[in-house]
Amino acid sequence: MPDLEFDWRTATRHLREVDRRFSRVIESRPEPLVPRRLRSPHEALVRSIIYQQLSGKAAGTIHRRLLELCPARRPTPAALRSLDDEALRGAGISRGKIRALRDLSERSLAGDVPGYAALKRLSDEEIIELLTRIHGVGRWTVEMLLIFQLGRPDVLPLGDLGVRKGFARLRGRGGDVTPAQLARASAKWRPYRTVASWYCYRILDPPTT
Repeated sequence: MPDLEFDWRTATRHLREVDRRFSRVIESRPEPLVPRRLRSPHEALVRSIIYQQLSGKAAGTIHRRLLELCPARRPTPAALRSLDDEALRGAGISRGKIRALRDLSERSLAGDVPGYAALKRLSDEEIIELLTRIHGVGRWTVEMLLIFQLGRPDVLPLGDLGVRKGFARLRGRGGDVTPAQLARASAKWRPYRTVASWYCYRILDPPTT
């Protein structure tokens, strides 16, 4: 299991000090983020593309069907290239996502999608700029890779509805939180906005203690 690129206890202590609203959620949901790295950034991006704009259950079903079409259940660039559109549509993948998977696979085969070791040497913004060249891969998709695959410390997905809903609950007010409002509130969370994002997600879950 890959490690985070920072110390979790140091990060949670920082959040408690700069924004006491995090104290209760940190105490009631103590489990830390554990990156669950897939075999390659390519496979992580395949999964993220499938999960875009779908419920977790529906996306999981489609992703599982895709894996079943691939040798050894691995959606490698070569495996995806070998699948025709009819097979992909039969798995439940939309035309737009098929196009995204095709572009991702061709770029991976061309060497334009680095492995984890190469990505580790790049900054967050360099990775975002590089990977959003892929059709259908936006900033949010790459931010999920930065958080859940690479374990970067200071990622805040402003476009993530779950993070914004969690922050709205954290501050104890009704109504929506805009990306601009979240950006302003998050300035003091640096350099551990990943951890703040994690607890904004977790505050929406039932307490574990």
